Amino acid sequence: MAMVIEAVGPPRLREPSPTAFQALARSIIFQQLSGKAASTILGRFVALFREGATAEDAVDGFFPQPGEVLSIDDEAMRSAGVSRQKAAALRDLAAHFAEGKLSVERFGEWSDEEVIAHLLPVRGIGRWTAQMFLMFQLRRPDVLPTADVGLNRAMMRLYGLDAPATPDEVERIGKPWHPWATLACWYLWRSEDVTLPIGGPA
Repeated sequence: MAMVIEAVGPPRLREPSPTAFQALARSIIFQQLSGKAASTILGRFVALFREGATAEDAVDGFFPQPGEVLSIDDEAMRSAGVSRQKAAALRDLAAHFAEGKLSVERFGEWSDEEVIAHLLPVRGIGRWTAQMFLMFQLRRPDVLPTADVGLNRAMMRLYGLDAPATPDEVERIGKPWHPWATLACWYLWRSEDVTLPIGGPA
């Protein structure tokens, strides 16, 4: 890990979103897409609610409220590039917030697993999405998303594995990272952007 830290440099985690709703909606939009494609769709999505709005506006603070998302029809969502499945997930997320079904004010009191269990009933939110929320929105320090594709690939590269790391291998290799697994994962994700010895010690 020291080799990776030296190559990547100081950690630079993105700033949390202004609201939990925005963070989760963004995660749904970004699912299974490249960053560039997802940012384009995010910009078109927010522009449905404010003419000329962009993905940068979403980062800077503008984002539709749950009630506004519920007021937009499927055709408008599709015109922004949001798939039918993701549109349904965004509506369900908005409904959960509008109806007060998500106790976000209690997240600070709950364990990681309690937050995950609370989020899983929302359509389109699985364990991975909930873990990303813990890491980047709630800034939980010890999250290890064992099924993350990027993390699995980085482990294969750094540890000389024959294939992307399995969840069991992630658990085994990542055991020494606790209680700072979130930071370790960030470094492994960023290791894809730098040149490192293949199969070298990490």
